[in-house]
Amino acid sequence: MKRIAILTGGGDAPGLNAVIRAVVKTACQEFTCEVLGVRDGFDGFVDPGGVFPLGMQDVRGILPRGGTILGTANRGNPFARKVKRNGVETIEDTSQQVIENIQ
Repeated sequence: MKRIAILTGGGDAPGLNAVIRAVVKTACQEFTCEVLGVRDGFDGFVDPGGVFPLGMQDVRGILPRGGTILGTANRGNPFARKVKRNGVETIEDTSQQVIENIQ
């Protein structure tokens, strides 16, 4: 494995920052993997800048912080994503875009 992504979804839970830190440290130090962070659950795979490199410097000092440094979304559904087009809210299937962005 050369690259992994971390995504937090379903709402905040105590200890998520500790898990993120542990994954980044282990992946970088023991397996020389590149780690990517995904902002705001599955929304990060569609939103600009939603996927970004996550390194040791990014997880330094996050243990006492509450929540998750990645953000979360318990509403994220790439198969039925609410979007506004010309002021009208519609539902779109963005799963293909998610797949392309993951690749």
